Amino acid sequence: MTDDRDPAGTPVDVLIVGAGPTGLALAVELVAHGARVRIVDRQTDRAHESRALAIQPRTLEVLARHGLARPLVEAGNRAVQLRMHVRRRTLAIRLFDLGLDDTAYPYLLFLSQAETERILGDHLGSLDVTVERGVELVDLRPTADAVVATLRHPDGQDETVHARYIAGCDGAHSTVRRAVGIAYEGGAYPQTFVLADLEADGIEPGAAHAFLSERGLLFFFPLGSPATWRVLAMRPPADPTPAEAPVTLEEVQALVDAYTDTPVRLHHPVWMTNFRLHHRAATRYRSGRVFLAGDAAHIHSPAGGQGMNTGIQDAANLGWKLAYVVGGSAIPAVLDTYDPERAPVGRTVLRFTDRAFTVATSTNPIVRFARTRLPPALIPVAMRAKRGRAYAFRTVSQLGIRYRRSPLSLDGPHPIRRGPRAGDRLPDAPIVHDGQPGTLHAAIASPGWHLLLCGPAEAWPLGHIAELGGRYAGLITMHRVGAGDEPDVLHDPGGEALDRLGLSVRDTAQYLVRPDGHIGYRTAGTDLTGLTRYLHRWLTAPHARAEHAS
Repeated sequence: MTDDRDPAGTPVDVLIVGAGPTGLALAVELVAHGARVRIVDRQTDRAHESRALAIQPRTLEVLARHGLARPLVEAGNRAVQLRMHVRRRTLAIRLFDLGLDDTAYPYLLFLSQAETERILGDHLGSLDVTVERGVELVDLRPTADAVVATLRHPDGQDETVHARYIAGCDGAHSTVRRAVGIAYEGGAYPQTFVLADLEADGIEPGAAHAFLSERGLLFFFPLGSPATWRVLAMRPPADPTPAEAPVTLEEVQALVDAYTDTPVRLHHPVWMTNFRLHHRAATRYRSGRVFLAGDAAHIHSPAGGQGMNTGIQDAANLGWKLAYVVGGSAIPAVLDTYDPERAPVGRTVLRFTDRAFTVATSTNPIVRFARTRLPPALIPVAMRAKRGRAYAFRTVSQLGIRYRRSPLSLDGPHPIRRGPRAGDRLPDAPIVHDGQPGTLHAAIASPGWHLLLCGPAEAWPLGHIAELGGRYAGLITMHRVGAGDEPDVLHDPGGEALDRLGLSVRDTAQYLVRPDGHIGYRTAGTDLTGLTRYLHRWLTAPHARAEHAS
């Protein structure tokens, strides 16, 4: 039976398939920018297991723009230290203590994926967007100006949906990816792992614990909910247990006993499973009007806590672009920048996690020997190397992701010698606005583009600024940033914000910040000619849209 629930044929702007963290974050982004969305998931309920459990600083930054960082931080655990146990020695490692001074979230947040999905879902609900669960995509057919999708509902009825675009956020076994014939290249790791959320006695609370041995790895991560601990353990290479087999508490206890030197008693399991890990990537992230994000585009080992975070940032990149194009505020070529910006990030994460994971789990005798002998000697030395440690933390935190080679990234005719370049993330810094202390990121958190005009007020051509602001009203918010404490100025009394932008208090410069917090255009000086060309290249002024519509 066919139930066409869209008889008028009016297409939804974006149909999101998959309601995990990536799909939910994409829906949040799209709705914030005015797009009409539907989000469906073939599962009848959201995740109640922990699965991913680390939220990186950059992910908190992109979610903070929607008011979501605070509830996530309040629900999670940000005061986590790492204890590495090697050959009866315990090494205490400070996490994220260097290299993160330009963010409001200088820590790794531990939070169950179930809680992350709940908070994102509740936010969507407050925006009158309902996740349609038990609804499966069974077919899609691209046309010249839309994608015709067939959705199967729990009652067995099929619905025909016309969507201007489809976003496949439906995981490693993506129906969307298969339907458009995008290859998913890579393979599976040979090891089988066990995941368990449970209670444990005999393990120091408030810290993450890594047990390194020649046999493999064992981790305890502090969760809090739905259980105090998440355990991740590698089964011995000779263990024939298939991944689909059920897991017993006795099996997990035996694995923990084999890896630990002190007695740890496990009890009250909430969830336990075997699983295999894969390292795969889609050969492209787009096919016409169909896009891939999250695990549908890339999947890798949990090393470094990168997976869910990379997916949410895929969503942050794609969401505003889709919304601007469907709303007529940007030219369709903006969508051509998604793959060249995000695919290199996915490949880099895949290489990083694959190398780290291979070293950590290798059965090679030399690697196994080194895995337990080298860390006690090298980690204390590495902890004293502040520059190297800061670089490592910045890489893992994903604050260093940049799109310098993107067509959307343009440094203007007057170079700025220091500071972030076009394509880089805009650094955060304390500022004062109308007498109230705040941060630069908070000041530009509203949806849309933001133009920072830095330097003394008297240097700027007020007439040209007013003309530009009027032309792109509703698309661009303008801000003045300077050392002077004046009304409507982002006051930088200590010069910290300007210094992070590579400027002195007397320098003048322009920074056009994209809706995802990356710099699209920058140049020194007050000549707005290059900026005007950039805006004309990518955006459609409101009056031009109105003239076209009439």
